[in-house]
Amino acid sequence: MKKNIVLIGMPGTGKSAVGKALANNYGWEFIDTDNRIVELEGRSLPDIIENGTYEEFLAAEGNAGKTLKCKDAVIATGGSMVLIEDAIVHLKEIGTVVYLKTSLDILENRLEKTMVSRGVATPRPMTVSEIFKMREPYYDKYADISVDCTNGIDKMVKIIVKEIEG
Repeated sequence: MKKNIVLIGMPGTGKSAVGKALANNYGWEFIDTDNRIVELEGRSLPDIIENGTYEEFLAAEGNAGKTLKCKDAVIATGGSMVLIEDAIVHLKEIGTVVYLKTSLDILENRLEKTMVSRGVATPRPMTVSEIFKMREPYYDKYADISVDCTNGIDKMVKIIVKEIEG
């Protein structure tokens, strides 16, 4: 097993909740790259998205991912991290990448009213469906393991551990 676990997937899939539980299971550190962006940029995700360009946000997110150096950590990435090749390739080198798959209808229910507050960056105003269709091929491309997120957190942790440890 690589020394980190990297969680990818759409916003609203439970990367933070599952990541914290998974980190607790292993006794590892939990790192949320959205928090890392805020630390590196000195402002909130909604502020970065509302007062900057999409490209500036992706640059900040990419910097948060590609400069991450850690061991024995569970890393929850922002939903668009997979769009930044040098960042996701670095994360793949330092960890096992787990795609938390969630159906579009569940995502639409969770995200429709919270897109900006969650820090969902898009190149133009987009629906949840459009974002999903744009990002899903990248989640599939970079994932070492894919896990269906219709299970509860505890069951998801057990499934991920079993998949990683064989």
